[in-house]
Amino acid sequence: MSLSVKKITEPLLLGEGPHWDDRQQALFFVNIIENGIHKYVPSTGVHTQTKVDGSVGFIVPVEGTTDQFLIGLGRRFVIIRWDGGDGTPVKIVQELGAVDQDIEPSPRLNDGKADPRGRVFAGTMGFEEPLGNVLPDQGSLYRVDKTGIHKLCSKIGISNGLAWDLKKKAFYYTDSMERKIRRYDYDVETGEISNLIYIFDFEKSNVTGFPDGMTIDSDGNLWVAVFNGSSVIKIDPETGKVLQTVPIPALQVTSVVFGGPKFDILFVTSASMNIEGVQEPPCGCTFMVTGLGVTGLPSYNFKY
Repeated sequence: MSLSVKKITEPLLLGEGPHWDDRQQALFFVNIIENGIHKYVPSTGVHTQTKVDGSVGFIVPVEGTTDQFLIGLGRRFVIIRWDGGDGTPVKIVQELGAVDQDIEPSPRLNDGKADPRGRVFAGTMGFEEPLGNVLPDQGSLYRVDKTGIHKLCSKIGISNGLAWDLKKKAFYYTDSMERKIRRYDYDVETGEISNLIYIFDFEKSNVTGFPDGMTIDSDGNLWVAVFNGSSVIKIDPETGKVLQTVPIPALQVTSVVFGGPKFDILFVTSASMNIEGVQEPPCGCTFMVTGLGVTGLPSYNFKY
């Protein structure tokens, strides 16, 4: 099967946070700046969306439901109810708490995923000024679980790119402003992370752009969206080598997730922000990549 990159949605300003819901065989993702949450069903091609009251950094389904989701709303963690219908209203079910309330101007939640035990890891990014300048060191990484909200690390520029490897007891994480990918030792029983090392450096590897969202395949290799790089790159975290580059017809590639019945489809979100010039379509579209010859791992839901 040859490599294919297909557009599956119309352009968004800042498409992000793709999550594959295996139970519904549907892709959920967000449009951060325009306050949108989205659902796309590949088997039918049906794409629905609705609005929430504020910027939305991520969306993760709540385990055992088909209509409840944990989202990052501004700098709040909120559980909402949405039936997946086009334009249907969203109801706030529960607010779990807010973070970074002592920092001004306000950071916002930017990326979040559930770990293999259903705890959500999500981080904030610094206040974004006009022309895309982000205030450094304002963000933090948090873990949300049954016991509350816990800060894992601070002085983050743009929190991004989360992935776990249970075999290697590893947690991979990105602060996009560092242009590097981090690795932590990961305790699946507690959700604690420790012993930071850097496993990939964009500058040293001569990769143009910034690391954004990230996922992992069943072989333990990382797939990294390259913002301002028109590509997704496959990295071996053990050797730090780029194994493959997948061109994407959008400059601002934002995130990736494996999905489909066999987890062999890579869904890719992108943005069309006018930072260094107008981003014409298909910039901002969400894409479906097939023919990669690898399979990914399931997305986990929030257990609360």
